[in-house]
Order: sequence, then C-alpha cells, then structure tokens
Amino acid sequence: MIDRLLYQTKIETGLRRSPIVALMGPRQCGKTTLARAIAAERHQDTVYLDLESPQDLLTLENPQLFLSAQKGLVILDEVQERPDLFPLLRVLADRHGATTKFLLLGSAAPRLAFAAAESLAGRVEFVEMHPLQLAETGGGALDSLWLRGSFPRSWLADSEPDSAAWRENFVRTYLQRDLAAHLPGKTAAELRRFWTMLAHYHGQLFNAAELARAFGTGAATVRKYLDILEGTYMVRVLQPWYENMGKRLVKAPKIFLRDSGIFHTLLGIRDQAELWRNPKVGASWEGFALEQTLTVLEPPEAYFWALHSGAELDLFCQLDGQRVGVEFKWQERPTTTKSMHAALTGLNLAHLWVVYPGTRIVPLAERITALPLTAVARIKGA
Repeated sequence: MIDRLLYQTKIETGLRRSPIVALMGPRQCGKTTLARAIAAERHQDTVYLDLESPQDLLTLENPQLFLSAQKGLVILDEVQERPDLFPLLRVLADRHGATTKFLLLGSAAPRLAFAAAESLAGRVEFVEMHPLQLAETGGGALDSLWLRGSFPRSWLADSEPDSAAWRENFVRTYLQRDLAAHLPGKTAAELRRFWTMLAHYHGQLFNAAELARAFGTGAATVRKYLDILEGTYMVRVLQPWYENMGKRLVKAPKIFLRDSGIFHTLLGIRDQAELWRNPKVGASWEGFALEQTLTVLEPPEAYFWALHSGAELDLFCQLDGQRVGVEFKWQERPTTTKSMHAALTGLNLAHLWVVYPGTRIVPLAERITALPLTAVARIKGA
C-alpha cells in the first residue's frame, strides 16, 4: 500500500471548501483505493457506488430519490458513465442547509470536465491524480519506476515478468473497453497497431499526415484517435510556445506516451538490459523525466519551444510569475549547448535547469544548473 497523502490532503481540503470534488486520472492509478481509504476514515455516513457495476446502477434507478436521502459523503466512481447525474448533483449541492458532500471519480477527462463545467460551475473542485511519483516511492526506486512505469500494480509487482504481464493485460483491457467504446467498429488489433506506431513517435513532433499515411487512414482519423488517447491520460500532447512572430517558430505539438512502462510494453521491452540496448532508451528516459517533473511542478500550463533553425527547449512554464526552462538529458555529465543559451535569452528565463540521471547538483553557467531527476522539487522552490 503506497501512501497517497498528497492527493488525500487535496481531496479533504476540496471537500471542506466545495460541495463536490471531482478526482480525475487514468484507470488503475489508485483513485478507487484512495476514495475507499477516505471513506474508511469517516467510518459512517459514506456511500460508495461504482457506476460500471450493474448492481450499483440498480441502486441509482431512481437517482433523485436515492441521492437526496443520503447524508455525509457520497462517492460516485467512473461518473463519466452517467453524465445525466450532473444536473441532479447541481440541484442537490444547492439545497439550503445541505451538508452532503460528493466525491466524483472519473477516468475520461474531457467528458467529465465538460459535463461538470456545464452543470456544476462554481460548485465543483477538480483534483487531477497521477500514478506514482518518485517522492512517493523514494529516489532509490528510480530505475524500477522508469522500467515498470508509474501504475501502482505494475511497480509493486513481485517480479519483472509479473509487472510485464500486468501492463500487457492493461493494454488489452484499455483497447477492448476504452478505445473500442469511443471507436465502434475498430478492432483491438487495429487500435493496438496505431498505439504502437504512436510509441515510435514518442518525443517527436506530431505530423498527422505522415502518421496517417503510415497507418493507411486519413489525417482527421489520426487526430481523433490521438484526442481519445490524450483524453484518457495515455498520451501527453505538449504544445509549442510562441509569442515572437518575428521568429520562425515550430508550431506542431510534440507527443509523449505518459507512462514509461506502457511505452516499453508497446515496444516489446521486457527488462532493464533490453531497455539499455534499445535505440529509444534516451527518448524513454526523457519522456519519463518530463512526466515526473510536471507531476511535481504542477504548472498551470506547460509548453516546449523550438525554432526552425534548430534551437529548442524541452519544457517551458511559468512558476510564481517567473519563466522557467527545463532540458532533459540522458547524459552522465551534461554540458551547456547553443540551444540552452538561445532559450535562456530568447524566452527571458529566470533559470534553466538541466535534468539528468545523475546524483549531484552542478552549476553549468550563469542561470543554468544541472539537477538530478530525484531533486526536481528544487525547481519549485528556487
């Protein structure tokens, strides 16, 4: 059992401030486990309903009659399956003197957020839950977290084969349930082929026309597939930053598979030795480091920056009003580059951090510092 105290604190704080908290994140990241732990601490006056369970759906055959009679905390899991409940939740949240709180769990961000924004504006607080991060597992787990990925059951598996089997089953279930639900008529084999092709573009600029030709379909179809993978937390689409129209800036987004373990499964990488030999090892580590960094920093928005001349920056964001840049380097001893200096001046950065797989914090130049991945929290406090 991994202590997810950070998210529990966010949820408890949200429930004090708002009648409804929506906890969103990918399937199997620990949302249900955390919600049940919160319910257990409250001991009573807590109702848990899984909206993918036929038995629990029967309980909600008359939702207004049932929910209006509840006191304390009501937990609705996979709430995106019942968008018709949102108008009712608005009514219940607005009752005079109401003390009932609602915790909504969802694994499909766009549908959940859209419905909530429409019906629950001003009544709901959103908490996005990620799979495991190094702050929770400890820095000594970096290599295993990178190889196995951040999903709790994959990382906690008894052996590498057990972890690989869990991830393979996750991929199959996701294809058959989540993707197939959004794309009726498409076979799991066809969808897996697209997902695997996307893995080969990990860390690269997204070119819908090129991917469509390789997949044998249209660019609009490719964008639709990508939107679904992004909306269910499987893919991160990192948008480019551009403000100086006088520069020839890259304007296509970059794509990353958000979980390194799923990325390795799709590429057929089974253990650490195969990972180190794979030509995608650098891209794998950089994507893993990016996801871990964003989880820790929690910037309001995140971008990359690139010029057609070749200068680029892996991550650009604003923290507490300051512009911060991050480069991810799969190197033992990173050094400064022309791109770093171009980004430092071109983006007017307060500091540029070079995150690498080492153990020491090393000043490289004025306002440029090499930082171990295990110490990225320092960026937030700098």
